[in-house]
Amino acid sequence: MHSIKYIIWAFGIYLSLSLSFFSIAFAASAGNFNQDFEITWGDGRAKILENGQSLSLSLDKASGSGFRSKNEYLFAKIDMQLKLVSGNSAGTVTTYYLSSLGSTHDEIDFEFLGNLSGDPYTLHTNVFTQGKGNREQQFHLWFDPTKDFHTYSILWNPQSIIFSVDGAPIREFKNLESKGIDFPKNQPMRIYASLWDAENWATRGGLVKTDWSQAPFTATYRNFNAQVCVWTSSGSSCSSNKSPSSSLSQSWLRESLDSNGLAKVQWAQKNYMIYNYCTDAKRFPQGPPSECLP
Repeated sequence: MHSIKYIIWAFGIYLSLSLSFFSIAFAASAGNFNQDFEITWGDGRAKILENGQSLSLSLDKASGSGFRSKNEYLFAKIDMQLKLVSGNSAGTVTTYYLSSLGSTHDEIDFEFLGNLSGDPYTLHTNVFTQGKGNREQQFHLWFDPTKDFHTYSILWNPQSIIFSVDGAPIREFKNLESKGIDFPKNQPMRIYASLWDAENWATRGGLVKTDWSQAPFTATYRNFNAQVCVWTSSGSSCSSNKSPSSSLSQSWLRESLDSNGLAKVQWAQKNYMIYNYCTDAKRFPQGPPSECLP
């Protein structure tokens, strides 16, 4: 793994009175968990291993565990490899997501819902904007995510949010502000991850409870890699009039799905999607939410 490499640039941007002015730095990171993350809870159940090359989270009846990135980001392209809880993981939830803070927070979620041995894992995705979520799409993975590490990616740029598995996009949430739909682009977010007990809803709607005789449950993270805009509170570039065009020339900041990418999303959704909020007439009897419409 390489150390973090920074190409720092600054520009002035006005966001809101509550957020004021900040500076943003572009960074490419082939990460080290010691350098890029901090353990936030779990009383020793989270462990950074292999000189920072991997991190494990564990859950027992007393507590789960979690970590978060040291930096906040405003736009990012993130890869993280995970090996999920093996065996009977019913009731457990392993997460990896981006989130800001507060009642009007933005959030981009990967959640992995545990299962009975032999049943498929459920991959749960969601997008929150200004505190509003209810945009769930769920998939059954087409491989056993407990046998080996697989790469789960989030691309978040001014145009789109794209969820990918092993490089194949499975979902895109487009910036549709032109239609009056909020898009997360003003609030910096950290990366969070956790392993916790959600037996009341995680497996078959809570019908299957956690078997604590199988504890401790363990999930492992490795190979964090990111291209990010780092958000800092440095005041030195607040009033800079420099154009952000130099950063926007980075290809990932302009990336969206082409026809090949859209075909992969359609393949995943046709073959492996098990829930789509856009087609849930019980939750949305007045019709699909605006972002679901063509």
